[in-house]
Amino acid sequence: MVSPANRPQSANALSLPYRFFRAFFRFLTSIWFREVNVVDDEFIADEAGVLFISWHPNGLIDPMLMTAKLPQRVTTLVSHRLFKLPLVSLPFQAAGVVPLTAAVTPFNRRTSSETFSEVLSAAATTLANGGSVLMFPEEKTHAEASVQSIRSGAARLFLEALRRAREQGLPPPRLVPVGLHYSDSHRFRERAAIVLERNMVYPEPPPVGDDASDKAWVNDLTAAIGVELQRANLAKSTWRERTLIWKARSMVQAEKQRQSGEQLRPLSYAESVLGARRLRAGWEYFAVHDPTAADELVHDCEAHFDALERRNLRPYDVDSKPEKLTFSGFSRLVASWLWSVVWMFGLVTWGAILGNYVPYKFQSLLEKITRRAKVDDSLQGSIKVLSSVVVFPLWWLGLTTAFVWLLLDPNSPVSIAMASHNVLQYVTMLPAAGAFVFFMLFWPLTARAHMKLYVRFVRSTRRLRQWRSWQDVDHQWEHLSATQGRLAERLVALGAGLVLPGDPDWEDPPPGKDDAAVVRPRSTAEVAER
Repeated sequence: MVSPANRPQSANALSLPYRFFRAFFRFLTSIWFREVNVVDDEFIADEAGVLFISWHPNGLIDPMLMTAKLPQRVTTLVSHRLFKLPLVSLPFQAAGVVPLTAAVTPFNRRTSSETFSEVLSAAATTLANGGSVLMFPEEKTHAEASVQSIRSGAARLFLEALRRAREQGLPPPRLVPVGLHYSDSHRFRERAAIVLERNMVYPEPPPVGDDASDKAWVNDLTAAIGVELQRANLAKSTWRERTLIWKARSMVQAEKQRQSGEQLRPLSYAESVLGARRLRAGWEYFAVHDPTAADELVHDCEAHFDALERRNLRPYDVDSKPEKLTFSGFSRLVASWLWSVVWMFGLVTWGAILGNYVPYKFQSLLEKITRRAKVDDSLQGSIKVLSSVVVFPLWWLGLTTAFVWLLLDPNSPVSIAMASHNVLQYVTMLPAAGAFVFFMLFWPLTARAHMKLYVRFVRSTRRLRQWRSWQDVDHQWEHLSATQGRLAERLVALGAGLVLPGDPDWEDPPPGKDDAAVVRPRSTAEVAER
């Protein structure tokens, strides 16, 4: 057995380009998403290699988010036609993203089959040596509500890595499904969660040289991967079913808070994902064991959600409505809104506007053009990310150059005017390199600071609108609240009689089985204890 001290270090080494672009990706994702949760990542520092597998709902945002949030170096394999553009290919490849397709560029003249096999072979070596690899087994991005056809590339890669690790006496790599969840992947400042599932259990690899056994092993593992990804990503047949689960999840979690005597509070996105997983598992269990009751509950929930949608309301708007609308409560909302507005007109905001307004408007124009061209929704997020990677740094570079010239060049009118002032003349004596670095950091940092103020402003504005809707008697709040309360009580009561994901006595299903397969009813004694 090879000790960790003797393990090749290249698999996990963080090169300078990788560090730089990972930091840049972290900056972009911190602006793009208002909340990102990483769940169950405590095991990833182990010495064995890890093959992360996930579905692919959001183009290049998926590998960017994983690269930004996982602490170790990740080699990411993607199949994306946007890699044909050198301006896209170079920064992403520096950050460990490797194209699976043979994008013919000045940097790559190989054939498709040679590229695919060589990439898989190199990734298998990385995995066997203790590195981390991320792969999307669907091998294409999409905007569907469920996991699409799973290709065999991930299983083939894993088989080769297992054999190489065994030959070198290294610990066998692990296969870890990943749940990627977005509250709305195409909208700005939404929420995301990365849920790292438990290691998949796989059969013993067949002997080397038996092609038929290899093919059967790869096919079986590929099928199991498909089921695992459906489970990990709460996949449903349609977006209507998926939306129904998420809205019902909101009612259930609010009702459970009320029953436990807690004050109603918004949950983190990771908590919401677990709640949706529990509801999905219970719903599918009843769809099989009591389809009549399940259909009746679905009908009642859909009717209620339709009534809310006609009023432009969410289940949370109903649950969070106070019993009495007081002047002091309204005053606190107004004060919070005013505080945000006042602080948004300082130096930070003007720096953010100057440094980011033009590229932001360029993004908006680009989105309109792609919408008119009917570009697939799954690529919209990628287009926004790519414009950020290219347009924002170019704009900052040009703006910084202009400011440094205006302040420091003796022939510029601004420098001449400042040189005549007793205090401002010292600004014109600053070193050019230092001023250049300062402004290159100033634009993105002010954008991030401004975004926090902007988020507070948006939340305050939404709460004021929510308060106004609470005062609208045409919404029939008593009827909506009573209906939603009854539905939530029914859902909670059904869930209390089942062992669901997240319960202390829950046992994850074996690989290749969905959550509903191991949901079981509780005994009368168990329900009484709860």
